Amino acid sequence: MEFVNKEGQNVPSVTFPTRQGDAWVNVTTDELFAGKTVVVFSLPGAFTPTCSSSHLPRYNELFPVFQEYGVDEVLCVSVNDTFVMNAWKADQEAENIRFIPDGNGDFTRGMGMAVPKNDIGFGERSWRYSMLVKDGVVEKMFIEPNEPGDPFKVSDADTMLNFLAPNHKLQESITVFSKPGCPFCAKAKQLLIDNKLQFEEVILGQDATTVSLRAVTGRATVPQVFIGGKHIGGSEELEAYLA
Repeated sequence: MEFVNKEGQNVPSVTFPTRQGDAWVNVTTDELFAGKTVVVFSLPGAFTPTCSSSHLPRYNELFPVFQEYGVDEVLCVSVNDTFVMNAWKADQEAENIRFIPDGNGDFTRGMGMAVPKNDIGFGERSWRYSMLVKDGVVEKMFIEPNEPGDPFKVSDADTMLNFLAPNHKLQESITVFSKPGCPFCAKAKQLLIDNKLQFEEVILGQDATTVSLRAVTGRATVPQVFIGGKHIGGSEELEAYLA
């Protein structure tokens, strides 16, 4: 099937029924795009493997960087109903992303990105793509190649960021193993915040166990900090590293 690049064209005019708390709230494309710079990424389905493990988390992680370069909002569009999209957002803890339920597929068809996924019981879904939209007009589109399966090569967050800011040097990924009530963990996190460094926190007893910590770091105490895949150590070692 042939996918048409919509660069230079307006996004489709669509109303999305969304569930916010106990109320139905209609959200229009005019509300989402008018007067704003918006990054959109669209994918075949909530809770599906590539979408949950790679596509969504990286956009959520890089949102503060997108903001630095003038992006007001990042939207995730999928042909799923609003209850599914709300549940997926809660499961992924993706607070930086606005989830758009294109349950009837109107937006996806308007973009020319609807594909039949009947062979896996999905019915009609969206092809995977991303785009930069300014005041409702598509400035740039990255459409995955028309190959069998579910290719994921060009609609990722890093490709979009490279288009927006080709000279931007990304911060290395940082993970802090911690546990509630630990003053040294609080100190390590504050050090990172003071240095304006984004980090992911892995909480013992919630996200991991002491056994996991010992297996990964060789230590049983917290905090344990990793930067760019390198084990830094505890709060004092982090302080020395940052100095």
